[in-house]
Amino acid sequence: MAGYTYTTLKQAIQDYTDNTETVFVSQIDSFIQNAEERILKEANLQVFRKNASASFTSGNKYLPKPSDWLYTFSMSYTDSNSDSYFMLHKDVNFVQDYWQTPSDTAAPKYYADFDYQNFLIGPTPDDAYNVEIHYGYRPQSITAAGTTWIGTNAGPALLFASLVEAYTFMKGEPDMIKVYNDRYLESLDRLKNLGEGQSNNDQYRRGQVRRAPN
Repeated sequence: MAGYTYTTLKQAIQDYTDNTETVFVSQIDSFIQNAEERILKEANLQVFRKNASASFTSGNKYLPKPSDWLYTFSMSYTDSNSDSYFMLHKDVNFVQDYWQTPSDTAAPKYYADFDYQNFLIGPTPDDAYNVEIHYGYRPQSITAAGTTWIGTNAGPALLFASLVEAYTFMKGEPDMIKVYNDRYLESLDRLKNLGEGQSNNDQYRRGQVRRAPN
């Protein structure tokens, strides 16, 4: 099954469901976005990781998160000597208890997810250090971009997850919803094999996979 653009995916959903009713068609973007969200949360894909540069503000214990942030893999900063230091991720309560006087400043050691928009830093930074954040991000939806990595490389998973949403909206037969959900889970397994297995290895370090001759 080939990959999908937004146009071809939207048409495929209508073809599979044999439904062109106005209200149904108006909801197709929601079906697709829910499907993308499901894939994003159920498959840990390397392609949805990126780095962002920022800087601490001296005397400010908060650091804004990137606008597309979902979760953090690591945070590090560089001092005036170009030495890099990786910070440890801790609970908010730990950081607040560790650095109980935010007006005091020092070289940072810890960070915590204060809320969905800000990190809490402890100690409060004593300089405007350059920061690098390695994080999982929310990609743009195919409904807005037209073409995306998921649409091109995970077409079956995106289609069948969208069909689960579509048939649920239509109050379709449970057996049919199960069929599409099973097809989605099969496609998801293949996607995980790519994103969580093959893309995390290289032949130099692990060697090429060899199969016994027939």
